Amino acid sequence: MAVPWYPRSWAALAAALTLFLVTGCGGGDVPPPAVESSSPAPGPPSSTPGPSTTGTGPGGGGSVEEDIQAAVSVTNTYWRTHWSQLFTGGYGPPRVAGAYDGGTPGAPVCGDAPLPDDNAVYCPDGDYIAWDMDLMRWGHARGDAWVYLVIAHEWGHAVQNRLDAGLVDLARELQADCLAGAVLFGAAQDGTLTFEDGDTEELADALTALADRTPWTDVSDHGDASQRVSYFSRGARSGVKSCLPNGIQ
Repeated sequence: MAVPWYPRSWAALAAALTLFLVTGCGGGDVPPPAVESSSPAPGPPSSTPGPSTTGTGPGGGGSVEEDIQAAVSVTNTYWRTHWSQLFTGGYGPPRVAGAYDGGTPGAPVCGDAPLPDDNAVYCPDGDYIAWDMDLMRWGHARGDAWVYLVIAHEWGHAVQNRLDAGLVDLARELQADCLAGAVLFGAAQDGTLTFEDGDTEELADALTALADRTPWTDVSDHGDASQRVSYFSRGARSGVKSCLPNGIQ
């Protein structure tokens, strides 16, 4: 089982995440699946245990399917619980379309385009989240925290689609990383998620593995490793409101 969660541990983990990027991170020896769509999800790889939902312990050897189910539950629970504290209006979750195989001719579509191979997406046309299982299995083999970050990131895009335009950062992908950090660390504070040893390394490794080779320059870019970890860490340290343009409070 995961270690108990304490607020002081949260601060240490958030700080360590940034430090880990500066001092270097592993996992670069195995290239990730290609990511092509407008919103490939970030994810935590490595062989150490990842986040686990309280009482279920997917970090203790759960399958990729079990960890995906837990990640969906944790992420939706966080937004459902905190939405009214953060934004006006009601909260409704996106549809979870779930797994697909982008390498087959019958892959689902978003609008008129088939969902990309080896990727995870939020599709505004249909308001759904989906992921190629090849991406999830590849990341999960390196560390089960991967799927939590993938899902929290894509859910961040669904949240963006529910906000007034003025609350959506031009750097949409980096904002989604920030929201993912706020959700995962916020869920830990709520007691619905616990972190185990190695999670910080997995998260930093994941953000690095799926980063762009150049800094963020376009709305479809995800940003380089430093930018991705920086935005994720901002959300982890300071919560959802720190992810809004100009840190709107």
